[in-house]
Amino acid sequence: MDNDLTRLANCAEALLGRLENLLPAPPAPVDWQATLAARWQVLPGKRRALVPIAHPQRLDLDDLQGIDRAKAALDRNTRQFLAGAPANDALLWGSRGTGKSSLVKALLTRHAAAGLRLIEVDKDHLIDLPDIAAATAGLPYRFVVFCDDLSFGSDEPAYKALKVALDGSVSGGREHLLIYATSNRRHLLPEYQEENALTRHVGEEIHFAEAVEEKIALSERFGLWLAFHAFDQDRYLGIAQHWLAQLGCRAPMEHWREEALRWALSRGSRSGRSAYQFARDYAGRLALEAAP
Repeated sequence: MDNDLTRLANCAEALLGRLENLLPAPPAPVDWQATLAARWQVLPGKRRALVPIAHPQRLDLDDLQGIDRAKAALDRNTRQFLAGAPANDALLWGSRGTGKSSLVKALLTRHAAAGLRLIEVDKDHLIDLPDIAAATAGLPYRFVVFCDDLSFGSDEPAYKALKVALDGSVSGGREHLLIYATSNRRHLLPEYQEENALTRHVGEEIHFAEAVEEKIALSERFGLWLAFHAFDQDRYLGIAQHWLAQLGCRAPMEHWREEALRWALSRGSRSGRSAYQFARDYAGRLALEAAP
């Protein structure tokens, strides 16, 4: 029996060796001098590695309108980080299309020359943060791990890995690495009415349901919370006017105001994204009409 098991183990090892030879070679280490952003990816054979993003989206910080308070706070936090001073992980939460992910990308454009680099990570791969920290340690750059549109279902265990990372337990220090996440949810997990019914009073003290405490505990581990709220009409029109000017269209507002409002109404959102999309549509139509 022992000889049979030994032969079986040897055959399995030989087979694995042949299969490994068929797998693509692991990618070369990222050249961060030439690369501003990379993505943490699962490769064939379940290997994980940083893969350069050839053409990251370049956004100008000055083009982000209507979010001045959040923009100033995250820019200051990022400059502290680049200077080697204490800085916080950040959660950008709020209405869709209000510039959360655009702000993170614009900060990369603004501070790339000062050594800032960006690593996109899917929420399911946050458990690999120790590997990401190790892969970027000792380099003359500062890294923002960017997790876009972060949220968890009520039965997903992945948020525990994020809690551990935010507590600073990523197998050693990560002074060279911060986490910036965006979400439509303030507490990242779904909240239900029945959870409020579990709140109880003990003397003068209020005890919340453990499920509610768990949801709040995750988001509270981000040192910096930045809220992004839906734009009012005037702000939406101002953003549309800014983008029209950027696209070379100087038409007065009375010429396009009603169209812009109908555009927002058709999408159910007065957001920066819808204002940008309207501006591109309107400026493009004018350019086509003016063409010979």
